[in-house]
Amino acid sequence: MKIKSFLAKPFAGYINKQIKKSMETAVDDQQSIFNDLVKTASKTVFGKEHGFADIKTHEDFVRQVPIRDYEEFKPYIEKIKEGKHNILWKGQPIYFAKTSGTTSGIKYIPITKDSIPNHINTARNALLMYMSETGNTKFADGKMIFLSGSPELERIGGIPTGRLSGIVNHHVPKYLRANQLPNYETNCIEEWEAKLDKIVQETIEQNMTLISGIPPWMQMYFDRLAEKSGKKIGDLFPNFSVMVQGGVNFEPYKAKLNESIGRKIDCIELYPASEGFFAFQDSQEAEGLLLNTDSGIFFEFVPAGEIFNENPTRLTLKDVKVGENYALVISNNAGLWAYNIGDTIKFVSTNPYRILVTGRTKHFISAFGEHVIGEEVEAALMKAANEENIHITEFTVAPMISANGGKSYHEWFIEFENAPTDLNAFARKIDDNLRTKNVYYDDLIAGNILQQLKIAPVKKNGFIDYMKSVGKLGGQNKVPRLSNDRKIAEELQPFILNNRIAFA
Repeated sequence: MKIKSFLAKPFAGYINKQIKKSMETAVDDQQSIFNDLVKTASKTVFGKEHGFADIKTHEDFVRQVPIRDYEEFKPYIEKIKEGKHNILWKGQPIYFAKTSGTTSGIKYIPITKDSIPNHINTARNALLMYMSETGNTKFADGKMIFLSGSPELERIGGIPTGRLSGIVNHHVPKYLRANQLPNYETNCIEEWEAKLDKIVQETIEQNMTLISGIPPWMQMYFDRLAEKSGKKIGDLFPNFSVMVQGGVNFEPYKAKLNESIGRKIDCIELYPASEGFFAFQDSQEAEGLLLNTDSGIFFEFVPAGEIFNENPTRLTLKDVKVGENYALVISNNAGLWAYNIGDTIKFVSTNPYRILVTGRTKHFISAFGEHVIGEEVEAALMKAANEENIHITEFTVAPMISANGGKSYHEWFIEFENAPTDLNAFARKIDDNLRTKNVYYDDLIAGNILQQLKIAPVKKNGFIDYMKSVGKLGGQNKVPRLSNDRKIAEELQPFILNNRIAFA
């Protein structure tokens, strides 16, 4: 056994005990974090404006601090960019994480000296929990790749600024630097396809043991490797044993990734965002991701249907229920207060608190009152695909509102790895599955308000070409599963095969 894997064993055991302990104290830890956050920020500009000195309870906080999105936080961020101190949190942020929003354009999310450990330690803890549970520490001795954004940082208002994955790259522990690929120069390449070619060149003959990234971009990496080597990834890298992924629901990509690898491999799912590292997979056996209840973040949970209400219900951890869909709202030691992340989650367990990410608050279809969410379309598609042994490369769904008296419908843009022999029958299966998932959609179909869904098959690599055409290829960018308008649908038109599939 080599030194890194040898030393990892006792440390993994120690972290495992700490996290198991925090599972039992989650509600108390959340209360302590709430108290500390409010007390620490009471002398900031935001804290004074919102009467933090008088906040003693969560009820006080709800009265004095409304839920905000980025647009409503922007004036405070602008003050920080002007060089002012003690605006949202004590002092100034040590970084801005730069991220693109669908409605806000570029967002600058503060990361502080107090909040950076949440991003770094959570990723470490996920790996150590895996080591402790499985006993697999050998991967620590091999080469690891983190498919990430460029680590090059610019300065905005004197504050180092870049993609979260690039910022985190600067905090990879020294003892792992020798194991990390690609090299710094390759990581700095902005153009994704050029970067991917260099990554393949650097890694194809290495002893790769861990590969990490967003599933669609890992798939591109695997495809390039297979193209160049003529081998399955599991044969090319015989010691490859751990895949770490996050950013999107893994399920739609799972079959194709596994097929590319060619053998069973352990997988660790993460739930990071620029605003915080919210949850991670702590067990290969249990369903869901362990909520990060002791890492500088105070969580609130709003019933998903209320998130855009003027005074929505705001629950704390002790009040949540299994199976309910909640919008995630956070306050943290980076200075975000009652901040609407834009994600919806549901609990699969409250002992311990484990969650699934179910979609985006703004990514849904309710053009006809059906309020279909990401979790429902993914489940409907994957059930049909699994039954037919169909592999899906990528997909998105948009409403088609009839302008000439015909019935409206949902249009599904799907890129197939292997297309079904009968696309009409496949579409009907998806439609039936969605009807069982969403009672409102079922009512609209049964009531003849909507006609059954239609599929627009997308060309091979069509979604990659689409993402390239809108300047969002690679990095942390993702195709939205659902839109409530036709913007993405219209942009996809050049990438659609001629033989659209529709119901008669």
